[in-house]
Parts: sequence; structure tokens; C-alpha cells
Amino acid sequence: MVKEDLGNVINVLDYGAVADGVNDDSKAINDAIEACAEEGGGTVYFGPGRYLTGPINLKSNVTLYLEEEATILFSRNFDDYPLVETRREGIHLFQCSPLIFGKNLRNVALRGKGVFDGQGDAWRPVVKAEVSEEEWRKLVESGGVVDEDEEMWWPTSRAFEGKILMEKCKEEGRKPLREECERVREFFRPQLLQLYNCEDVVLDGPTFKNSPQWAVHIVYSRNVTVKNIRCLNPWNAANGDGLDIDSSRNVYVTGCYFDVGDDCVCLKSGRDEEGRKIGKPTENVTVENCIMRHGHGGIVIGSETSGGVRNLTVDNCIFDGTERGIRFKTKRGRGGVVENITISNIIMRNIMRQAIVFNMFYGERTTQMDIPPEPVSEETPIFRNIRISNVTCEGASSAIEILGLPEMPVKRVTLENIRISAERGVTLQNCRGIRLIRVEVEAKRGPSLECYGVEDLELTDFRGKIRR
Repeated sequence: MVKEDLGNVINVLDYGAVADGVNDDSKAINDAIEACAEEGGGTVYFGPGRYLTGPINLKSNVTLYLEEEATILFSRNFDDYPLVETRREGIHLFQCSPLIFGKNLRNVALRGKGVFDGQGDAWRPVVKAEVSEEEWRKLVESGGVVDEDEEMWWPTSRAFEGKILMEKCKEEGRKPLREECERVREFFRPQLLQLYNCEDVVLDGPTFKNSPQWAVHIVYSRNVTVKNIRCLNPWNAANGDGLDIDSSRNVYVTGCYFDVGDDCVCLKSGRDEEGRKIGKPTENVTVENCIMRHGHGGIVIGSETSGGVRNLTVDNCIFDGTERGIRFKTKRGRGGVVENITISNIIMRNIMRQAIVFNMFYGERTTQMDIPPEPVSEETPIFRNIRISNVTCEGASSAIEILGLPEMPVKRVTLENIRISAERGVTLQNCRGIRLIRVEVEAKRGPSLECYGVEDLELTDFRGKIRR
């Protein structure tokens, strides 16, 4: 037992848990959580061992505490996870229950240095190009379904049929019905942890690894502290995000480590018309003293920004080996305002694509200047009032890209005290009020700065070759 005071402590072993990694401890774990809640709250304690379980349902005023040598191992049986209605990738859908699920709770915590292992490889599809020939051969021989292009492996036929269902629903402009989701349930892979409409939350210490989909999803929640956690997913884990902060406010993230298959820390607020109608922004978020390795982006905003993202501070972080460093992404149809963002004191190295990127054409095939403007409406996204300072990057494909829409330029972005070594330099397209102050770009190929459709550009002590 740990030395710190855990208050009222309930040991899951006293409720029948075996902790051998073989016998199912689901009932014992959830019974212990229920008993703790009925006693007014306290701590459900997991000592050393391996606890095999299905979904865990959190309760208000309850802390889960995992000792360092404790691992909670989630079942690979898809049918253990009932359908629930929740927000998934920016819209409300039925999906398999998150492995750890808390809804409408207050005063809930996950503490200790133990591990939550989602065994997500049982759920995730795999792209052929992202594995070796031998790995691909073993996947195909293990069962599942290979798509018609022989480019992606799906773990079950129902998962593959889910892809087809979602394509059909998109063409018909509708969401899938519950019975349709049930029929292809394992397509709707669960998050490892989802906290939905929760308040006064603390995550302190655990490792979240091998998630079926996103590792940690904070949605519609308030007053959340995330510190000293680790999110670990294979580099090619489909949708293997680390931490997603979604239509939530007053969130503090510090001292965390991310090595994942998609975005490391991502801020979102709903997708398209539904996201705008719900209208809950992500706001008042601080991320500091974190390390990001191997992911699509170190700190990411979007692409689901329809409810808005504002008042974000990022400070003193390291991005090492991520595809992109600082990434803003959105597209026509999303709408939403992203504003009042401050990012400072960032060290980057070995960035595969852009060190800093704003892309309002996310998912589109082109960002060319001959694309005509469209009428501005509630569907038009906005990026404005953003400051990025004190950034160094050693090694990137591209230093900085700011790509606005012709009808909605990226506005009022200040980049100050930036030094980047990259294959290519800075590209500005459809921008207004951009300030580059003491920016040094070492571009191995081409000019250090190219501008297209840029108004009110301020250059102060910019070092590099310029093409207008």
C-alpha cells in the first residue's frame, strides 16, 4: 500500500479480483467502485498484478489508484463493450463503450504509476504501407478482411462493413441508426478513457497505452488537471491520439509524455453544423512542460473547431520526431473561431513535415491560389490573434506554412524569436497582419520566404532570402 493518505480505501481483491491477467475481474472492479461511491467516496485500490476486465464505469467522488506494478488489461472481446451514445470525432454517434467511462460526474481521479493497457491492436485497422511485408503476411493469415484495393487490413468483417456503412451514410447525409451501429459495432472503436461532462477531474501518474482509438478524451468537461501521465501508442496506430481536449474549459496539462500514432495533444470543439449548434468552445487551456515524440503533431488545434477554440497557452515543451510541430487545421464547412493562442519556449527536432503550419484546406487536394473565394458564412472558419515565440527547430521538411482561405485570410499572427533549419522555408498564402520578428530560417532549397495574397506583412530582422 502506498504511504500517502488515500482516504477511505477499498481493495479490489476484497471484492473478488484475482489479478492474474487470465480470470475476468470486471465484476469485482465495478462492484468495488459502486461500493466506494455508496460509502460517500474514497479510493479503489489496485495493488501489483494484472487485472483483466471489460469496461470500467467511474463514479463521482471515487479515485482509482494503481500501484506502479499494477496493469489493468482490457478485454479483446468486442461484445464486452455495449453501445453508448457519445461524442466521437466531433459528432454524436453510437459507439462501443469507452474502456474507462465517466459521464456526468464530479470529483473523480485516476492516480498512481500503474498502466491502463487497452489492447487496441485487436480493434485497429492497419495500412499495408505502414508495416513490413512479414507483418502484413501475419495479419492477413490471422484472419480479418483485406479491402478491395488490398491496401488496408480490418480485424473483422463487421469492422470493414462499418467503413462501408459510414460511406453510405455520408452520401445520404445522415447518421447511422443504432441498430446499424450494433450490426457493425467493432468499427466504432472506443477511446481508452473518456470523461464526458465531468467536473473537478485529476489524472496524475498513470500510463495509458495501446488504445483502440484516442487514448484520453476530455469532452464537455470543466476544471481538469492532467499531470505526469504517459500516452503510448504504436507510431502507426490509426486514430491513436494521446490527449484530446474537446469542448472543455479550465484544463491544465503538465509534465506529460506522449509517444503516439496520431496527434499528441489536440484541441477540438465539434464538427460542422452539429458542432456549431452545440456551440461549446474549448477554452482556458494550459499545456506546459511536456514531451511529444512520434505523432502527427505535437500541439494541434482542429480540425473539428466548429464550437471554437480560445485562450490556449502552451509553454516549455519538446517535440521530437513528430510529423509536424505546431499544427492548426480546419476547412470550409467547419466554421468556428480559433483565437487568443499563445505558444512559447518550444524546442523541436527531427520534424518530418512542417515545424509550424496553419492549414485552412485540411483534407483538400489543393491549396492553390487560383481557387476562387466563396461567400463568408457561419461555415467559414477563422484563425486570428495568435502569437508563437521562442521556438527552435533543428530539422524539418518545411519551416512554416500559413495557408488561409481566399475569403478568410489567417489574421494577426505574430512569430517572434524563431530559428528553424529546414529543407524549405516559409510560405504565406492568403494572410493578413502577419508579423515576423527576429525570425531566422535556414532553407536548404529555395527561398526562405514566399508570399502569395499577403497583406500588411511586417518583417523585423528577418534573416533569409525573400520571394514575393
